[in-house]
Amino acid sequence: MVQLYNLHPFGSQRVVPCKQEPAHFCCGRDALFVASTAASCRVEVFAVRDQGRCEPLGSFAALGPVLRMAYSQAGDYLVTIEEKSKATFLRAYTNWRCMSAGNSRVCVRMVGHKMEESYSETLKEQMSIVEMPLSDPPLCISCCPVTGDLLVGCKNKVVMFRLKYLVINQNLTVLDFERSFILHMDNVVPAEVAFCARHIAITTELDVLILKLVQQSEERTEQCVLEKPANQGLKDEGPSKDNLQLELDEFIICQKPVELRGEQCKLCEIPIMLESTELPTEDTKHFQVQYLLFRRFTPDQSPFGFCEETKLHSVQLLPVYKTAHEETENKRELLSLFCFFSLPYVGYLYSFGNLVELISTYQYSERSEQAVLTPQFLHVITSENLQCFTVRCSAAAARDEDPYIDTTVKACPPLALDVCTLRMQLFIGPRAICHFKNHIILLTKAVTEDITERRKPTRRMLSRKADSIKSRTNSESEPGWNLYIINTVSTVQLYREMVDYSRTYENVKTESCIHLLSEAHLLVRAAMMDPCFLKSDEKEELLRAFKESCAFLGDCYSRFDTKDYHLALPYYRMSGLSVTEVLKRLVSEGDEMQTYERGFIFYLTHSLNEDLNEELSKESANKVLQIFHLADPVQLPHILCSTCMRNVCPLKAVQYLQKIEKTMPSVVLTLTKAFMALKMGDLMMYKHEMDSYKETVLACGFVGQPKLLVQRKEGIVTPTEFALHLKEMQPGLLVAATVALHENSKIELEEADTFFKILCNTNENTVPQLLVDFWEALLVVCSQEEVLQELLLRVASQYVWRISKQQLPETEPLKTAEDLINSCDHYGLIFPWVTSIMSVGSPAGKDYQEDISKLQSLLCSQSINIASALPVLEPVVEAGSIGLAVRVLCSTRLGKHEEALDQLLQGCPEAAVLYAQHELKDDRRAVWWNKLLPELCRRARLLGTDCPVLISALKAETLSVVATELELRDFLSLLPEDGAAAFFLPHLLHCSQRKLLT
Repeated sequence: MVQLYNLHPFGSQRVVPCKQEPAHFCCGRDALFVASTAASCRVEVFAVRDQGRCEPLGSFAALGPVLRMAYSQAGDYLVTIEEKSKATFLRAYTNWRCMSAGNSRVCVRMVGHKMEESYSETLKEQMSIVEMPLSDPPLCISCCPVTGDLLVGCKNKVVMFRLKYLVINQNLTVLDFERSFILHMDNVVPAEVAFCARHIAITTELDVLILKLVQQSEERTEQCVLEKPANQGLKDEGPSKDNLQLELDEFIICQKPVELRGEQCKLCEIPIMLESTELPTEDTKHFQVQYLLFRRFTPDQSPFGFCEETKLHSVQLLPVYKTAHEETENKRELLSLFCFFSLPYVGYLYSFGNLVELISTYQYSERSEQAVLTPQFLHVITSENLQCFTVRCSAAAARDEDPYIDTTVKACPPLALDVCTLRMQLFIGPRAICHFKNHIILLTKAVTEDITERRKPTRRMLSRKADSIKSRTNSESEPGWNLYIINTVSTVQLYREMVDYSRTYENVKTESCIHLLSEAHLLVRAAMMDPCFLKSDEKEELLRAFKESCAFLGDCYSRFDTKDYHLALPYYRMSGLSVTEVLKRLVSEGDEMQTYERGFIFYLTHSLNEDLNEELSKESANKVLQIFHLADPVQLPHILCSTCMRNVCPLKAVQYLQKIEKTMPSVVLTLTKAFMALKMGDLMMYKHEMDSYKETVLACGFVGQPKLLVQRKEGIVTPTEFALHLKEMQPGLLVAATVALHENSKIELEEADTFFKILCNTNENTVPQLLVDFWEALLVVCSQEEVLQELLLRVASQYVWRISKQQLPETEPLKTAEDLINSCDHYGLIFPWVTSIMSVGSPAGKDYQEDISKLQSLLCSQSINIASALPVLEPVVEAGSIGLAVRVLCSTRLGKHEEALDQLLQGCPEAAVLYAQHELKDDRRAVWWNKLLPELCRRARLLGTDCPVLISALKAETLSVVATELELRDFLSLLPEDGAAAFFLPHLLHCSQRKLLT
């Protein structure tokens, strides 16, 4: 339903001092063109100054009566359709501004005419008329506001002329046109055309067809964009998809109304053939025609019944550009496109963004004559009124610019918001209207006998300025006509009026108040999307108005009980108000009985649960405490942990929490009470609360409210008083809770590093033992491979650093090496040969035995990536037995068993056989006889009887394993030629007997 508000979008008005009765008019960048109906066939040009003052610039003669006219800001030219001797002509007037200098010289040339150098130099100081011949009479015209290209409608076709800038020399550039393409359409007589950004809108008396020219490379993408609306098929008033052709045949006969979108538009039986008329070049772009919308109306589509004069009028394509920024203020990037067309009693506004969508329908109270669409309003003239309607273009464009606008951060009034009439201004006989900038040009015409009756004292029109000039010839015999230029009030002024008017509904009609404030918000948003916004004198006022409108909407959704109460949060965020400022707006001082709606509680809950750099005063924090106690007591434990609530009274908080605990006990509530007890210094209460649950339950409880331990300020994590207390009294619980936070994505690994370093008061490059305890505890539960490898490298690096620097941890580690081996899969059992190496080493490292054992245990597991760990292990690889064990472990993990044996035989031969027994199994057995046996024999021969360890290793295990595994011949081939027979004989006998038995 359309709502009617008696606002005042129209300001002062002036009469344009025309010498003859206007037939057609249009607006330029700063000028008004008026073509008269008199036999003189002239076009008058007026400069439009501040407050709508019109000053004559001059006039020029047309070839004949002007039938249509249009202005293009791109190129600054005027194009007309003129009639002479029952023939029509298409002409473009360029360089017309030289008339104001008093130059009456005119150059007339054909489109594409090659200009001579001497001839072209004269174009600097004279107006140029470009004749554009056509094979069929032109019926209607439109200029693209983006490129300045010209579209001409003829019977059964439309023709596009591309605007060209011809550089004659460095001091002269002239405009010219080139016929670019022709769209041939059967049985179509265009009544009006509109052209913008390769979109073409064509209307006949009852049909609307919207097309787009797409490059062949774009076709597939564009079709995908329109796939969804195409699949929607016909609207309820049209035929079904299954019997489409049959129904189309029927409505052609019966004239049934229909709406088709996307590719289904091809079924409208208006075949289109694209003919390119440009000369082929390397840069020629091949276009194809894409259907966007087809709509057919019937004469009886009127709320007032059958109407013989039902015809479409006022088709218009409106571009909306991306919001300008300082770095792009000179570039206009098209964001959305809108199309409006109207029947006598109903208007339709479509959006052509990602979807083809009908966003608004306008019902007029009277028969409309003409309408004009702007980014902020729709202006419609009827037989007696100039009406101003709101539009939804800025709401649709905002969603095209930011698809995620309807979130907890940003919001925008919905497209489905009812349109409303801001004003119905009485005029006598409105006939034509156009718009530019903040002006409306209105032609009124009334027959003489009606003037006296219509101008009754009770009917008020806008006041005219004292210096308005009114020119009329033979006023006694001619009908009464006037051409008015009406100033629309500034956006900020109208916004203020809408806000003031909304207060009349504040306590009576909630939805009406929100509706009008939403209209005010969209009004300001549309002004801010204007490309000229950055250079506007109202820029700062508009920015303030935008934030203020967001605050007003936030107030509405906070105070009123509406289904969209959650919108209070994004609108308050967009307003830039702090929590304290919002509290002052909504909370009455001293009113203990005040009630609070869902929107306000929703805003407070989300705002206080975030990491805001704001601290409420003691009074405000206690007021928030009281609000949640009354409205949403379940949230109290979470609210009390907010960074904003640091100044809250802990005693009062405990009193409220105790009341809640009787009906809704929870671990988080208990932990919050303990937190408040610490703030009060009541350690007995603290101990009582902490003893209520086991440590594992308490650790999980911190996941329910991480801010009990960790708070963030300006993106940096900081420990709370609770965390500091746990560090001293229950470090195990603190580490377990932090691990739980990490595993539940409440804290990142790097944030945990910062947290523990601040907690332990260490510098950035120092790793406290509590952080190592956290890493070790996290290894027990971590399942993410990337995080796991990072943790393994970190703990290994810390173990190496302490061993190499002989640095003891500042606190007792929470877990020993044995604890980790028993509880964590990433710490393996230490191999016997590693223990053997360490047993013969120096006892100097006994004070660091825990770190040594943890490091060796890590390397004995299969988890750590040895290749990545080599740089970390570098400081200890030369450190005696510790280094030898590390080197051999690394060689073994890398599959270099022979190299490991060499290292052992050189550094600790006693461990060689133990190593072989543990590592040289299965497919690595061959290393026994290929590597270990020859090497032991060689070393024993060189050292003789001075090597009891080597002889023992050779005799005790190596020969036994080789004799068992090899054939007798192979075994003999391995024995040294200079060996003592008595030494090898027992093993030879064992090998031969095994052979005989088999």
